Amino acid sequence: MMHAENQELELLLSFKSSLYDPSKYLSNWNTSATFCSWLGITCTNSSHISVIQLSGKNISGKISSLIFHLPYIQTIDLSSNQLSGKLPDDIFFSSSLRYLNLSNNNFTGQIPSGSIPLLETLDLSNNMLSGKIPQEIGSFWSLKFLDLGGNFLEGEIPPSITKLKSLQVFTLASNRLVGQIPHELGQMRSLKLIYLGYNNLSGEIPTEIGQLISLNHLNLVYNSLIGQIPTSLGNLTDLQYLFLYQNKLSGPIPKSIFGLTKLISLDLSDNFLSGEIPELIIKLKNLEILHLFSNNFTGKIPLALSTLPRLQVLQLWSNKLSGEIPNDLGKHNNLTVLDLSTNYLAGRIPEGLCSSGNLFKLILFSNSLEGEIPNSLSACKSLRRIRLQENGLSGELPSEFTKLPLVYFLDISANKLLGRIDSRKWEMPSLQMLSLARNSFWGGLPDSFGSDNLENLDLSHNQFSGAIPDKFGRLSELMQLNLSKNKLSGEIPDELSSCEKLVSLDLSQNKLSGQIPASFSEMPVLGQLDLSYNELSGEVPANLGKEESLVQVNISHNHFHGSLPSTGAFLAINASSVTGNNLCGGDKTSGLPPCRRVKSPLWWFYVSCSLGALVLLALVAFGFVFIRGKRNSELKRVENEDGTWELLFFNSKVSKSIAIEDIIISIKEENLISRGKKGASYKGKSVTNNMQFIVKKTNDVNSIPPSEVEELGKLQHPNIVKLFGLCRSNKGTYVVHEYIDGNKLSEVLRNLSWERRQQIATGIAKALRFLHCYCSPTVLVGYMSPEKIIIDGKDEPHLIVSLPGMLCIDNTKCFISSAYVAPETRETKDISEKSDMYGFGLVLIELLTGKCPADAEFGEHESIVKWARYCYSDCHLDVWIDPVIRGNASINQNEMVETMNLALQCTATEPTARPCANEVSKTLESALKTSSCVLGLKFPSSFS
Repeated sequence: MMHAENQELELLLSFKSSLYDPSKYLSNWNTSATFCSWLGITCTNSSHISVIQLSGKNISGKISSLIFHLPYIQTIDLSSNQLSGKLPDDIFFSSSLRYLNLSNNNFTGQIPSGSIPLLETLDLSNNMLSGKIPQEIGSFWSLKFLDLGGNFLEGEIPPSITKLKSLQVFTLASNRLVGQIPHELGQMRSLKLIYLGYNNLSGEIPTEIGQLISLNHLNLVYNSLIGQIPTSLGNLTDLQYLFLYQNKLSGPIPKSIFGLTKLISLDLSDNFLSGEIPELIIKLKNLEILHLFSNNFTGKIPLALSTLPRLQVLQLWSNKLSGEIPNDLGKHNNLTVLDLSTNYLAGRIPEGLCSSGNLFKLILFSNSLEGEIPNSLSACKSLRRIRLQENGLSGELPSEFTKLPLVYFLDISANKLLGRIDSRKWEMPSLQMLSLARNSFWGGLPDSFGSDNLENLDLSHNQFSGAIPDKFGRLSELMQLNLSKNKLSGEIPDELSSCEKLVSLDLSQNKLSGQIPASFSEMPVLGQLDLSYNELSGEVPANLGKEESLVQVNISHNHFHGSLPSTGAFLAINASSVTGNNLCGGDKTSGLPPCRRVKSPLWWFYVSCSLGALVLLALVAFGFVFIRGKRNSELKRVENEDGTWELLFFNSKVSKSIAIEDIIISIKEENLISRGKKGASYKGKSVTNNMQFIVKKTNDVNSIPPSEVEELGKLQHPNIVKLFGLCRSNKGTYVVHEYIDGNKLSEVLRNLSWERRQQIATGIAKALRFLHCYCSPTVLVGYMSPEKIIIDGKDEPHLIVSLPGMLCIDNTKCFISSAYVAPETRETKDISEKSDMYGFGLVLIELLTGKCPADAEFGEHESIVKWARYCYSDCHLDVWIDPVIRGNASINQNEMVETMNLALQCTATEPTARPCANEVSKTLESALKTSSCVLGLKFPSSFS
């Protein structure tokens, strides 16, 4: 007996010696106490080790094979750690083992051959195992639970697996398996759950699956399965969850499916299914979720859907459904999400949709609905997201419709709605996006919409009249304001310049008069300004466009006179943007005549001489400069013992603060912040006013296109690091940019709460939206990573935008080694908006999981995406969410799941399938308000 105990002790100590235990969970694993009292160890009555339970202990290292030689071991659970390396060849040595769980680690290599005939649970999921599933798997006669999902397993499903007659749970999801689903699967009569999703399986669904009468969960999603859904599935009378979405299935839904009366969730979306949805659906009394969207279904929405008492989520969007929405829909259901958009539906919106009192998402856009918006929706206080645009709705807004407390997104544009909106009280404190565009509303504009959070306000294409309310200037979060194509009159209120986050302002095609407020010149991030087709007059403010963020201006067809401003926004303005006025000046692109002033001949001679001298001096100065800056750039030049130093600033305010001497002093080893392949970065400080800045030395002077760099110098956005200027000497070329007092995201991520991560994700999305949607030409990040994101003391992120030409180390190798580079960029070396979105998706995954795509544990760059897709499909947050924020999961689960959904769309392999920055920003902000995920189930997003 003593010999056996000594042997077990030695085996345990040997096992411990191969591990790294930073949290000191194994601190009591020493000989001062019997091993039966050690943490994670359970012994039998005879003092022999029967259980090793060390799940989620942050243990890393390679496991010693010796623990599999413990003579009486029955359970080994090392799941959810950081263990790595290959699985020991003798992992299946112990004949006494009944339970083996090594899931959620970083194991690599192949699954070893071998067999434990009495093993009941084998869980190797969420690792990096490769190769084929061993044929010997069929000799694990007693297995009841087998999970090999979330790996890189290849080849076909071995037929020998069908020998596991006792198997109840069978999961091979998220691998690289090919071939057909074995027909012999029908022999495994004990199966209760089959999950083969996220592979490359092909062929038809075997009819033999219909023989598995104990099955309650069938998931074959994200494969390439073809043919019709077998009618034999109607034999699975215990089935509760049927997920077949994202395949290539065709034909109608078999009528036998509607005999599965225990179904809770039915998801057949994203296929090529056709025919009508039969009234037989009335039999599915337990159905809570029905997803049939993105198919070719025709006919009417079944009246029977109205009778399903537990129905919560109904998504039928993007089909060819016609007729009316069932009049009783919602009255006897428990609806929370209803999406019937993009069909051919007609008639009225039913009154009872919100009878449950729980409806929070109502999406009916792009149909042919008519009549008035039901009064009952005004009492639906649970509503958060409403999209009714592009229909034929008419009449006025219901009296209380503008007092819904939780609605943050309201789009009723492109209808036939009318009436005044200023005669009612707007109390919508959560409102962020409001679009009433393309209707027939009239009268004045309300002073307020009852929200301090409004970011996007579109009232265009209506018949609004009167003045623009001064109180619009109080909308501190406003980023887009569109009041175009109305009958607004009076002067443009100076108060609008108080909207410091305003990026796009469109007041075109109205009857506005007076001058452009001079304060518009001070708006920090205004990028688009359209004042065309009004009755504005006077001179254009000389400083308009000085903030450099203004890149698109249209002041055509007004009564302006005088000269165009010499700021960046007007330097190369298109003729169509200034025509229809009495203006002069600008370059050739403006199409305007040169400005002439009648003065005395002596004065003209003096001016000509002065101008000639200035031009000559300018040419001489710029001959020494490596960049030909535009007129809004400022040049500094100095000689010292190191030779000639030239500094070109893009911001006059910075030019007055930072001297070349400040930069020279900063380039010292003690000021070094970081050093990489592309150069070193130093922290500097102005002697005159202590302004701090960063100087980055670049290795390739010729790689920087001058005109494009100066465009970057104009960027003004609260979530983008400002580029101050460029400096050159015989020592090299230096980039000078804003200093942000904070840390890189990569340095602080693991210490951030979920709320702080939300704020960071939203800020980065806003920066991308600005770069992609409001800059002309579009500015690309190049590649996104936590190294390029600085987090300040208020948890606001600041994105560092790479200079053009510095995205490549040389002429052929463009950051290919980065794990954040999109797949297509590795092949073509081309960057695009879609490649930026791929990198952003990876950053989102990292914020959610705490795992870095560049870690060696993921092997290939794409592996973290495939791992995340597998985890997301099960919606098991405890598997993939960062342990640091796991405590928030019960409260914020919906937000986390929908954010992961967005991340996976951003990292789609096909670039065209990725959303644009504008969609991402809106969807992310919406996801962090509410979510359409019900516990334990995956809901694909429609960007509704």
